Amino acid sequence: MSTIDGESVKQLAAILTETGLTEIEYDTGTLRIKVVRGGVTQVMAAPMMAAPGMATAAPAALSDMANNPNCLKSPMVGVVYMAPEPGAAPFIKSGDTVAEGQTVLIIEAMKTFNQVKAHKGGKVTQIMVSDKTPVEYGEPMMLIE
Repeated sequence: MSTIDGESVKQLAAILTETGLTEIEYDTGTLRIKVVRGGVTQVMAAPMMAAPGMATAAPAALSDMANNPNCLKSPMVGVVYMAPEPGAAPFIKSGDTVAEGQTVLIIEAMKTFNQVKAHKGGKVTQIMVSDKTPVEYGEPMMLIE
């Protein structure tokens, strides 16, 4: 059995609080720590393996989407905001035409609001994130064709 690294758990909990996320996970390959808001902490001594027949198409579809040159991916971990301030109109919606460099959303990370700009000009054909939801680094957020 592995010894619980209390300092790592405390650091992860602090990051969780600072970012407003509901869960955070740290995985070294041999040790996985997952902290979930609400007081649930899991520590495992070995990486998790999917049971046979449990795989789904969703992770593969997201992986394929991330390889699409039209896909705008998250540049960081944080919380997505679709509008510049609460109650304001969103920066963009599906079907809008955007210019390269135009702000399309904001990601809050460590109490800093970071503008995310369109990586290319074109029509927004799909938005895969929602307002006030967490995103991971590299996660597909929208398609601009």
